[in-house]
Amino acid sequence: MDQRADQRVDEEGYDGTPVAALRRIAFLLERGRADSYKVKAYRRAASSILALDPDDVAARAAAGTLTELSGVGASTARVIAQAAAGRMPEKLAEVEAEYGGPQTADGAGTALRARLRGDLHSHSDWSDGGSPIEEMAMTAIELGHDYLVLTDHSPRLKVARGLSAERLARQLDVVAAVNEHLAGAGFRLLRGIEVDILDDGSLDQTDEMLGRLDVRVASVHSKLAMDPDPLTRRMIAAVRNPFTNVLGHCTGRLVTGSRGVRKESRFDARAVFEACAEEGVAVEINSRPERRDPPTRLLELARDIGCLFSIDSDAHAPGQLDYPLLGCERAEAAGIDADRIVNTWPGERLLEWATP
Repeated sequence: MDQRADQRVDEEGYDGTPVAALRRIAFLLERGRADSYKVKAYRRAASSILALDPDDVAARAAAGTLTELSGVGASTARVIAQAAAGRMPEKLAEVEAEYGGPQTADGAGTALRARLRGDLHSHSDWSDGGSPIEEMAMTAIELGHDYLVLTDHSPRLKVARGLSAERLARQLDVVAAVNEHLAGAGFRLLRGIEVDILDDGSLDQTDEMLGRLDVRVASVHSKLAMDPDPLTRRMIAAVRNPFTNVLGHCTGRLVTGSRGVRKESRFDARAVFEACAEEGVAVEINSRPERRDPPTRLLELARDIGCLFSIDSDAHAPGQLDYPLLGCERAEAAGIDADRIVNTWPGERLLEWATP
């Protein structure tokens, strides 16, 4: 089944299956940062009918018995019935109108977005993401990625259910199973982590486990208001760790959203970015609308210093994997050459760069 065609909505109306309708609604709600509880019902219903014969689904829709299926409620049954009848589901039309339009004005960022091969920062329900690993991988394929790095959190971030070394080892087995299942799709799920930068600049995972990964994003999540000098030393120590590949959302700021606004951390950006350039560590352009990190002046500073970059979604749900266009818009505006953006590189070049 062509998953990309299944989720397509054209100008004349909906042309997909009930499963595609449910997944498209979930995707768009996630892209719009809707609460996860509003989204899960649609993904749960899609999973419930995925293995059923389409004629059986249509018969149940006609008989009004869809809600007898586990995971299908009144609202999702209505979507299924309308799609099975060949009509645009009303809920899909509603979310298309609200969230389905262009993310940027006048096509900004689209040329660079077409050159991205993948995304180096994503989360699953193993930590604080909202969806299973395989759903994240399937959506990445639908978006045209060659690779996606799964970067669930490290143990110190308990509020995000960070992975101990033991849980991370189990996750690597799941990643291997997903890749085996997707063999032949021209896609690879890469082993990764978003590892906390601890107070002394060390990384919050064992060297043994870090050595088993493909890509490592290092981020500050605690004591964001630390005085500038110790925070600078902390970040530089992490950047100079041979396992670090990407410096994640470097200022930690929040500019909008349900979590409120948070000021930038204060540190010597020039010193940190010079260390990044020396070590070949990419500065992340975090594409989440509430982050827009680094701020434009720091993005331009990192550009001028000669840093590499990674344009990432920091997705916590499948629909958020569509965010990198926003980062591409900012990179284009800053005049950053595409070859300095590591996720424009083919997978083998990326892995060669990321290997300690």
